[in-house]
Amino acid sequence: MTKNKRLIYFLITIFILLMIPLVSMQFTPEVNWSPMDFLVMGALLLGTVISLEVIFRNVSKPDVRIALVALILVIFLLIWAELAVGIFGTPLAGS
Repeated sequence: MTKNKRLIYFLITIFILLMIPLVSMQFTPEVNWSPMDFLVMGALLLGTVISLEVIFRNVSKPDVRIALVALILVIFLLIWAELAVGIFGTPLAGS
């Protein structure tokens, strides 16, 4: 897969992931995202994708690449969990 195609696939995936809560908001009051929520999640996803793309383009050793990708994904999940429910109790906590 070419580098530009991979980036385009990543960006399409971000769009699809952000469409899930947008569509869900039309059918249930339990999903209630503000425009700021979409902006923050879009920035978080975009930052993760850009970090992954930098790793894929610049790191050639497979074991180092796997470790860095795992680290980026863990950081993404921890930030997402903190923003959603506040597992660490920071001022950014969502609950």
